[in-house]
Amino acid sequence: MTLQECYAALGGDYEEVLGRLRSERLIQKFLLKFPADPSYDLLTRSMDAQDYSEAFRAAHTIKGVCQNLAFTALYQSSCQLSEALRNGYSPEAPALTEQVGKDYRRTVDAIRSFQEANGG
Repeated sequence: MTLQECYAALGGDYEEVLGRLRSERLIQKFLLKFPADPSYDLLTRSMDAQDYSEAFRAAHTIKGVCQNLAFTALYQSSCQLSEALRNGYSPEAPALTEQVGKDYRRTVDAIRSFQEANGG
């Protein structure tokens, strides 16, 4: 699996991230670090605990990382969730959190497939 194929699988924009980072080596470096980022776990724990200010912070962090790495699908859903939580709980937050979870799993699965296909 190539980086381009990985980006297609995760719903990202390879050309955008290449334009930003200018190096496949850098893209791969940051791509492979993403699954270890604790923000998604923090998001799910915070939503379960009804700590919406912490959930907002986690969603906002995910949004920023995804914007930098051009993970388009996860960026879009985390952006919607971040806005929904900006002022605390909102009725659409649970459904948006579910969508972020789906996009997150798709992203991490694609990254792990890339890693396995490339000897890592």
